[in-house]
Amino acid sequence: MIRVGIITASDKGSKGERTDTSGMVIKELTSEYGFQVIEYILLPDEQKQLEDTMIKWCDSGKVDLILTTGGTGFSERDVTPEATKNIGEREVPGIAEAMRYHSLQITKRAMLSRGTAVIRKKTLVINLPGSPKAVRENLSYIIDSLEHGLAILKGEDGECGSLS
Repeated sequence: MIRVGIITASDKGSKGERTDTSGMVIKELTSEYGFQVIEYILLPDEQKQLEDTMIKWCDSGKVDLILTTGGTGFSERDVTPEATKNIGEREVPGIAEAMRYHSLQITKRAMLSRGTAVIRKKTLVINLPGSPKAVRENLSYIIDSLEHGLAILKGEDGECGSLS
């Protein structure tokens, strides 16, 4: 069972001024794939709060996968990728590249996403966009590969070379 933590970065959402529909899409999709959401938080776009939460969840070993939504654009307040990079021990550029590649087939604006992916300890952290539509498109595209990648990360599976 893959244990998931969801972080939604939204100033308005954290103040109760906006419903977190993107976080709900993540919950829905991960549940459909048999993942278990065990942590969820809605935070303002504050880099230190984002970092502290990611570090706590990764270092506790309670979650295998952290999926963030929001804070990946060009606004001054969009600091989710910076927070993610700061807590990461190893980068996983292929995940963000794959999501941007897929999204570019839908909209040219996908090139504006600054989302990233990293590993800290035995936890994979992936930044998803903020819109529910983009969350669904991106997560649906990568989710099949996550189970295998996480099994390798946790030492429960072999390398990817045997796949055709």
